[in-house]
Amino acid sequence: MFDKRFYYLLKIQYLGFRYHGWQKQPDVLTVERMMERTFSYVLGHKNFKLLASGRTDAKVSANVAYAELFLKDAPLPEDDFLRLFNDNLPQDIRCLEITEVDEQFNVMDAPKEKEYLYLFSHGAKNHPFAAPYMVNIAATLDIDLMKEAAQLFVGTHDFRTYAYKPNPETRTINTLEVSEIVTNDLYTASFFPEESFIFRVCGKGFKRHQVRLMMGTLFDLGQSKINLDFIKQTLVPDNGIKLEHIAQPSGLMLHNVRI
Repeated sequence: MFDKRFYYLLKIQYLGFRYHGWQKQPDVLTVERMMERTFSYVLGHKNFKLLASGRTDAKVSANVAYAELFLKDAPLPEDDFLRLFNDNLPQDIRCLEITEVDEQFNVMDAPKEKEYLYLFSHGAKNHPFAAPYMVNIAATLDIDLMKEAAQLFVGTHDFRTYAYKPNPETRTINTLEVSEIVTNDLYTASFFPEESFIFRVCGKGFKRHQVRLMMGTLFDLGQSKINLDFIKQTLVPDNGIKLEHIAQPSGLMLHNVRI
């Protein structure tokens, strides 16, 4: 006799600063671990599995992310379950929606586009309260040159140079619909600096550390450690360039996922 199974799509958001990423790992705090603990407590059993549409790294936040809940034997309770679930989640994790889907739904294949933001400032050191959201570069950055360079990533390119430890089989040709640096007027707080910036990229998928390697390269450019031609060369297939500057994770946010 087969077990009855139920499938749900979870729309979630979280501040990643105190977590070691999404994926459950031994002896460290992760978003997946906290969500599993909360489900187990609220449901009173462990007959379920969680699968995310993508994994974020340590200290990386998500304004919108998705995960799929696979539930055995009985469906979720209908009476105000979302409120009950949120009441028992940590303050830095929130579930926005729970939608029942069918067994054909695949949360890994569902995203049509992902939008990442990287918040940063330069010059005078930020208020410490800004640390979970934004990275500060103590040097003065050439923002106009960085804006010009960010546009080079738009379109279809081989991003192998921006993939962390790819193997020969790793597919690194991808298309970015958006790559830009803009003044930050989206996320504000009284303790943020007067001026800050966002590196914004949109595409169907990204390799591990890809956005942070792109950001690190733009930081190097902004400090005259490299030039514009170097960035152009990183997008040439089989260029042999190995990038070392992976920007800090705390400025990175999965801002939106379109499914």
